[in-house]
Amino acid sequence: MSIKVKICGVNSIPAVEAAANAGADWIGFVFFPPSPRAITPALASALAARADPGPGRVGLFVAPSEDEVAAVLRQVRLDALQIYGPAPTLAQLRARFGLPVWRAVAVGCAGDPPADAGGADRLVLDAKPPADASRPGGNAEPFDWSVLRGWKAPVPWILAGGLTAANVAQAIGVTGAQAVDVSSGVETAPGLKDPKLIRAFIGAARSAPTPA
Repeated sequence: MSIKVKICGVNSIPAVEAAANAGADWIGFVFFPPSPRAITPALASALAARADPGPGRVGLFVAPSEDEVAAVLRQVRLDALQIYGPAPTLAQLRARFGLPVWRAVAVGCAGDPPADAGGADRLVLDAKPPADASRPGGNAEPFDWSVLRGWKAPVPWILAGGLTAANVAQAIGVTGAQAVDVSSGVETAPGLKDPKLIRAFIGAARSAPTPA
């Protein structure tokens, strides 16, 4: 099975084209203004058009109301909703919008990976943010991957947090991840995606030994 790859925080034409041309499985659009990767729904729609019919489109939201999600979906078609923080129940979001819901989980120690999906279709395991962080993810910090040894995932999941082309193969080997998510690890500055780094990351992930 080939490793699946999500390039998150896509916010420019070169980035979206690099992700699509290199074979990313998903591209992520951030709808959280404090993030340097945040974009408007109108821009997300324009970028998504440059990738058709390529990667799946994932919208990242932080503690959104249903109305906030609806406002985005009126302008851009998404294939999944990735949710950080408190939100309407995941089942409610799925029922209203008819989309898979991904639950982001902050991991810092062995007790953090959940035994229950909490109604999510997929989990995104990210590092716990630093105490002074302004956002719950995309902080270029990995967590101790060894805490996932022996964890029984309740649903499909994605490994995130501090991944780069230099460490993604090791991360896959330690965790057995079958999907990985990168944002800051393919940037030259916060919010500035580099097509060369995108291509390098996808190549490194796909070249990693496939988990059993």
